[in-house]
Amino acid sequence: MGHFLSRKGTGLNAERSRRRSRPLRGKVPPSRRRSCFLRGPCMLCFLVHGASPSARPDPPPPARRGSPPPLLYAALQAPEERAARRLLRLPPVATAAAWEARGRRWLLPGLLLPPPPPPPPRGFLAPALQPGEAGAEMVCKRKGVGVHACPPRKQPRCAAAGAESPSPSPEAAGRQQGALPDSHLCPLPRALDYTELEASPKEPAGEDAGERKAAPSEDAPQPPEPGGRERRESREPDCEEPPENPGDCCPEPQPPSPDINQLPPSILLKIFSNLSLNERCLSASLVCKYWRDLCLDFQFWKQLDLNNRQQVTDELLEKIASRSQNIIEINISDCRNISDTGVCVLAFKCPGLLRYTAYRCKQLSDASIIAVASQCPQLQKVHVGNQDKLTDEGLKQLGSKCRELKDIHFGQCYNISDEGMIVIAKGCLKLQRIYMQENKLVTDHSVKAFAEHCPQLQYVGFMGCSVTSKGVIHLTNLRNLSSLDLRHITELDNETVMEIVKRCKNLTSLNLCLNCIINDRCVEVIAKEGRNLRELYLVSCKITDYALIAIGRYSMTIETVDVGWCKEITDQGATQIALSSKSLRYLGLMRCDKVNEVTVEQLVQRHPHITFSTVLQDCKRTLERAYQMGWTPNMSTAS
Repeated sequence: MGHFLSRKGTGLNAERSRRRSRPLRGKVPPSRRRSCFLRGPCMLCFLVHGASPSARPDPPPPARRGSPPPLLYAALQAPEERAARRLLRLPPVATAAAWEARGRRWLLPGLLLPPPPPPPPRGFLAPALQPGEAGAEMVCKRKGVGVHACPPRKQPRCAAAGAESPSPSPEAAGRQQGALPDSHLCPLPRALDYTELEASPKEPAGEDAGERKAAPSEDAPQPPEPGGRERRESREPDCEEPPENPGDCCPEPQPPSPDINQLPPSILLKIFSNLSLNERCLSASLVCKYWRDLCLDFQFWKQLDLNNRQQVTDELLEKIASRSQNIIEINISDCRNISDTGVCVLAFKCPGLLRYTAYRCKQLSDASIIAVASQCPQLQKVHVGNQDKLTDEGLKQLGSKCRELKDIHFGQCYNISDEGMIVIAKGCLKLQRIYMQENKLVTDHSVKAFAEHCPQLQYVGFMGCSVTSKGVIHLTNLRNLSSLDLRHITELDNETVMEIVKRCKNLTSLNLCLNCIINDRCVEVIAKEGRNLRELYLVSCKITDYALIAIGRYSMTIETVDVGWCKEITDQGATQIALSSKSLRYLGLMRCDKVNEVTVEQLVQRHPHITFSTVLQDCKRTLERAYQMGWTPNMSTAS
């Protein structure tokens, strides 16, 4: 079609051209509805006629008084230009403004005033380039040319071009939107506000109108800058300039938020090791599958504390043992729903068990302890206190099978006698701790057997057992003895106690509570001979203020003294031991009725490094701890 329009018309076509080219006197030609099949200006037409050399049109004549201002666009006088005008179906000013708003000003280089010097035509419309001649570069006259668009985000189109040019009619706006697809356009900094195109063509009077009328002349094409960007003198304030650095248009990647799962598994396992069994199984393991797998790690199932969990049955214990066959320690104290069958399965599937604790499991009998002893030969600790069904048969199996046993606790097992205890003493030579409580069938024979066959004993307790000074005196052979519990030994004399303190140089804790025979003389010897003694318990003993004064005067190591329920202790003894002792840190005066609370308050103020234990002082400390934990008293009348 461009080629057809570029040729002179002949015959009927020429006659039609001459008729259409005749100027109408005082009449404005009606707008034509015919156009190119592309519904807009043909690209080929403007490329052809814009590239053809033509003489520069004369400037418009000066405007008369009262006449409208002259158009800033050239008059279309040549036939080719008039043909292009008919294709546009719009007045020249509105057409140029619409195409300029869409960023297509480079399509009409011959219609604007003043036009730049036209470059020589290239390609099939002009001769080839001469040797050494550089080709002219077509530059897009939009703002932000040369700035690379960021791939993740679309660049908005700029509205400055539409604001600087006159507003076209809504019909022109509809045509310019369907002229070319957006894929042929360069990205613009911001989107075009099409409401400006639909606004009224009337411009407001005043300075704003003058500025808008002068805008097209300022928008005349200028030589491009070296960077490929055209200078614009007047810019709208709402048109955003492209960033100087092309990378600024893309937001910097935010640093990834810290994730605890990014820690190495070893650190997470160390963190989970500080949680209790409830926190791991009922809280942490429910967070995600990764945490569940970590909570099921074998190291967490080496030590199982099932204390006082009534939901634990034989079936559950069997499943736990089947899954974690490397259990080395288990505590099933107060688990009333576990029977001998569950303990037998546990012992069979966990032969590496080292520590077994089952306090107050009265439903268990010798079968459980025999299974543990026979299936777990490396057993080192057995605490089965308060089991009425346990007899000497179970203890014999322990003594004969578990040679590595080091710690035993059979308190309140009333069916245990010297027969089973002697077997353990002879078979478990590595014993270090033994504790018996209220075992009335245990006598001096058991004490003698342990003293002779277990030289590594460090802790010995026979509270309330049927032992006397004849059996206790054998404990002087234990050179490593550090803690001795002789509470409620009815036939214990002062000489035996003094002899033990003199011979057992490593003794650090001595408990003589509920022995009414202990007097001030015995306490004085203990204070003088106990070079390493740090704890001395004398509750309900027959002592006076002289015992406290002797402790403060002779002992340089005793830190804890408890003389509760000693009715002969007065303010003088409490004051003297607090003044004279340099190592004292705790003084128990519970139910010492002759000690005045006012005196204790004064001692608390004078000796803040010493903790005085009385009924009133203990209540104050309890309230202080409650306040520190956030407790507030309820002041309601009901309370």
